Amino acid sequence: MSTDDTDKKSPQKDDIEIESIGGEPADAAAANGELKAALDEAAKWKNDYLYLRADFDNFRKGVIKERADLLKYGSERLISELLGFLDTVDRALQMSITPENVGQFKTGIEMTANELKSVLERFGVKELSAVEGQSFNPAEHEALNSEESDAVAPGHVLRVYRKAYKLHDRLLRPAQVVVAKAPALKEG
Repeated sequence: MSTDDTDKKSPQKDDIEIESIGGEPADAAAANGELKAALDEAAKWKNDYLYLRADFDNFRKGVIKERADLLKYGSERLISELLGFLDTVDRALQMSITPENVGQFKTGIEMTANELKSVLERFGVKELSAVEGQSFNPAEHEALNSEESDAVAPGHVLRVYRKAYKLHDRLLRPAQVVVAKAPALKEG
């Protein structure tokens, strides 16, 4: 073998000298012990990682199921409250209306409407005021049309077709209104 071959030859197990931190040759048994301890610690960390990963995966699946259930059954309380309202409406529809009981029927309808409003308020729905003469607010009103009018100032609500409602702090639907505009000057 040439000297080049000896230099290229891979070192054998016996040829490797393990050094300790201080630069002194270390005992092979101590080095093997340290290596085994490091491998055991790595195996422990790997095992901990796998358990943590499995726990997180179970958590993720639980959150997905909880969210799906919330979307599917989230309105259950509201619907059960509305069923009581529906029962009241059904009783009102079964009533025979005569000239003598028209006043009672009207009172019953008003009470039923108040019951529905009460149910909606318990769930965070509130009616926004939209009245004639109120300044037009594009954040709460939807202008269906504009009409010339002397009754209210230009840019103010002339008529309300549909009321606005909010759910907590979010607008559910804007009020549909007709906005007043200044009458056109007549040439004469």
